[in-house]
Amino acid sequence: MTDSETPACAVTMQALRNAFLVVNSKWKLPIIIALGAGTRHFRGLERSVPGISTKVLAKELKDLEAHQFIARTVYPGPPVVVDYHVLPYARSLDPVIEVLKAWGLQHQQRLNALPAALVAELAT
Repeated sequence: MTDSETPACAVTMQALRNAFLVVNSKWKLPIIIALGAGTRHFRGLERSVPGISTKVLAKELKDLEAHQFIARTVYPGPPVVVDYHVLPYARSLDPVIEVLKAWGLQHQQRLNALPAALVAELAT
């Protein structure tokens, strides 16, 4: 790498760090995708994201709200109801999600074409 390439590389790495600060868990994108289908209350969202624990969902929702990807609306009264929905800024991730989806499908096809023993070895 030449000295002239170093600043471009540093800019790319910093931009990726900024992106990963937001989508740094295996749950944030699935939550955004689930909310992209429409407003959901906490338990409905929990059911829409299989495998997520209540504690992790609560933490991730707070983090996504802090980054202004989602908003929550609290309806008082017994029982208190809290709805979550995506904000327009979250839609800026739509092209990223589509590219990752396409790449994931392509990668899965590639893995399916490999011998089973090699796939098992890669999984360890």
